[in-house]
Amino acid sequence: MTPEEYVQLKAFARIDGALLFLLWIGSFALYIKGMENPILGTLSLILLFVSPFYAAKRLKKFRDQARDGVITFARGYAYIILAFFYSGLLFALAQYAYFTYLDHGFLLAKFTEIANTPESIQMGLRDMMTQGLNEMRAMRPIDFSLNVLTLIIMAGFFLGVPIAALMQRKNVEKVN
Repeated sequence: MTPEEYVQLKAFARIDGALLFLLWIGSFALYIKGMENPILGTLSLILLFVSPFYAAKRLKKFRDQARDGVITFARGYAYIILAFFYSGLLFALAQYAYFTYLDHGFLLAKFTEIANTPESIQMGLRDMMTQGLNEMRAMRPIDFSLNVLTLIIMAGFFLGVPIAALMQRKNVEKVN
């Protein structure tokens, strides 16, 4: 890969990382609102599960428009990893801002409500959920954001393999 091709790869990955970030921030907003409306919570999960397919679609667009229909597995894999990295940075910053300035304990209060429902108590989940909630209370917003960033980067490494394998194309057949 030449330096110019690497610059091109990073530029497209940054743009697509920002678009992936918008998808994830929408999912996160729906998740927060979904604490009070289950339909929005379901939409949040749908957006989250659609994101690898969206990343694959963006890689296909990069391959077809910027790379003239040809992309190796390694280049596609690097593209996905960079796109997830850039979107993860933006998402971690957004989550840090949310938990620092906007949340004010809302999410923990909702999780505590869930832990205290008769269903949770009946299933024996209350003690486990209480322990998890105590650990969450001890976390600072920066800790939570860094954990999410790590998860997103790891997701990029794992999801990049099948996405890059499916989107690779070594040659383009030309029809005359």
